Amino acid sequence: MSQSDLIFIGPPGAGKGTQAKRLCEKLGVPQVSTGDMLREARAAESELGKRVAEVMERGGLVSDEIVIGLVEERLARADAAKGFVLDGFPRTIPQAEALDKLLRRLGRSVKHVVLLEVPDALIVERITGRRTGETTGRIYHLKYDPPPFPDRGEGGERLLQRSDDVEETVVNRLATYAAQTAPLVAYYADKGLLRRVDGVGSLDEVSARLFAAVGV
Repeated sequence: MSQSDLIFIGPPGAGKGTQAKRLCEKLGVPQVSTGDMLREARAAESELGKRVAEVMERGGLVSDEIVIGLVEERLARADAAKGFVLDGFPRTIPQAEALDKLLRRLGRSVKHVVLLEVPDALIVERITGRRTGETTGRIYHLKYDPPPFPDRGEGGERLLQRSDDVEETVVNRLATYAAQTAPLVAYYADKGLLRRVDGVGSLDEVSARLFAAVGV
């Protein structure tokens, strides 16, 4: 069994991607992102990649079966021999059960499932406060990294708010996450694998808690 097979879950805007990357660097294992795998498979035009492309071109959702196939292909690479940090999958109980079966077949098993916890109100504040410079693409935050002027960035460029950063959209995304993930949290807690990490604080503070939670 690999000693560094981990799953990372957490709400949108919790800083999951950043912390998962730091954990991967600490462990010397790859960050396995389902979004990256889908894009790579499509570009590679493998048999599985062609199936992914067909579904995405129709605007459909890629099936659990295809995603599990992509995970299996990814774990076969040499860099994943010592372990991996799986980011963005599983999202549902059926996906978690399919992943368990795959790992058993590969002679591997999950060591820790990290749940990065941030209150919904803070996530809404983090995401809705983001503004992007129209020409430079520079990202500001009205509270944490304010622009030089309330509605203008460096050089006077106009600041824009992304459509998916508005409060209604963020609240809906959090509701979807909660509905999908609550059963998953219980599933891994029952197995004794869940490690809860407080995601509030500086990057370094959260990283320190994360590393302590998984014993690295």
